[in-house]
Amino acid sequence: MTLSLSIQLVAALLTLASVTAFGNTKLPLDKLKMPPGFEISVWATVPNARSIAQAPGGRFFVGNRGEDNVYLVQNGKAQVFAEKLSVPNGVAFKDGKLYVAQVSEILEFNVPEKVTTPQKPVRTLTQKFPTDASHGWKFIRFGPDGKLYVPVGAPCNICDLGTEYGRIYRIDVNGSSKEVVAEGVRNTVGFDWDPVSKDLWFTDNGRDWMGDDSPPDEINHLTKVGEHFGFPYCHGKNILDKEFGKGKDCKNYKAPEAELRAHVAALGMRFYNGKMFPSEYQGGIIYAEHGSWNRSAPQGYMVGFAFIKDGKITTVKPLVEGWLQVGDAWGRPVDVEVMEDGSVLISDDKAGVIYRLSYKAPKGK
Repeated sequence: MTLSLSIQLVAALLTLASVTAFGNTKLPLDKLKMPPGFEISVWATVPNARSIAQAPGGRFFVGNRGEDNVYLVQNGKAQVFAEKLSVPNGVAFKDGKLYVAQVSEILEFNVPEKVTTPQKPVRTLTQKFPTDASHGWKFIRFGPDGKLYVPVGAPCNICDLGTEYGRIYRIDVNGSSKEVVAEGVRNTVGFDWDPVSKDLWFTDNGRDWMGDDSPPDEINHLTKVGEHFGFPYCHGKNILDKEFGKGKDCKNYKAPEAELRAHVAALGMRFYNGKMFPSEYQGGIIYAEHGSWNRSAPQGYMVGFAFIKDGKITTVKPLVEGWLQVGDAWGRPVDVEVMEDGSVLISDDKAGVIYRLSYKAPKGK
């Protein structure tokens, strides 16, 4: 190897190391638009970053759908926590253990104080789920009741769901219980609980091939166990499906709290319970729109905020937008997580990073 080639190789390796350690500095963050006072930066580089789970001590676990690793991120630096898994999209942390959702099963990992090598699962939970790849990747999260909530999406664009699909379950990780919480849910990849009422709220993706602007994506509110949210019979608040809606009435199903734009692929959502953002954001919902894939003109690719008063959504507005530029998206938000300081992490599986959204009151405010 010649000296000049060696120098070029070293330079290339140093460049790669700097990108890995400090984030992709080439991302056009200046294209992102936010209300006055909000700022966004790259917090960590994580390949195919999807669902985020927070653990004590400033540790965050990040799942993915495009490769087989789960990452541990601390102080903005990522390392492989577990490897050679199968579509490990969903991650949830509780009592010193990490739970990772694959398509048909959930793995349990011990989380040592210091992680030096990739960890192996200590067991597979007894509860099993369908093996269908379509809408099979899962978001999981522990509820206020200590149960783990697990969705099973529709194995299709639109079809008769039968008895296993289109549901949100809750399970006891230390036993064999598996209870249906909600039905008629096409594909939820994000949910959270109202910190006051403890009610479950979740995003849901509408079906495809009903036109560019129909049906809407949804933000839903579960008020009692077993409620049916309409799929595949009814979409949004009052749109009967042209095939499966015959003989049905949308009034017989739970309507969404908010109709979002069609095909925006609303995924991760959290109630904002931090103190950093202005007071009007307290108790509202921050959510990620992954973006459309089959609309003639793309839309979505943003982070929105749903303002809530007296348990009802009053308005929904963009909070961060600009990943979509002239019909081409350079980033796709997936999940959000509120940090202890009140800032918000946003995962992006296309750019392969996690952003940190913060707020500082403009001068004169």
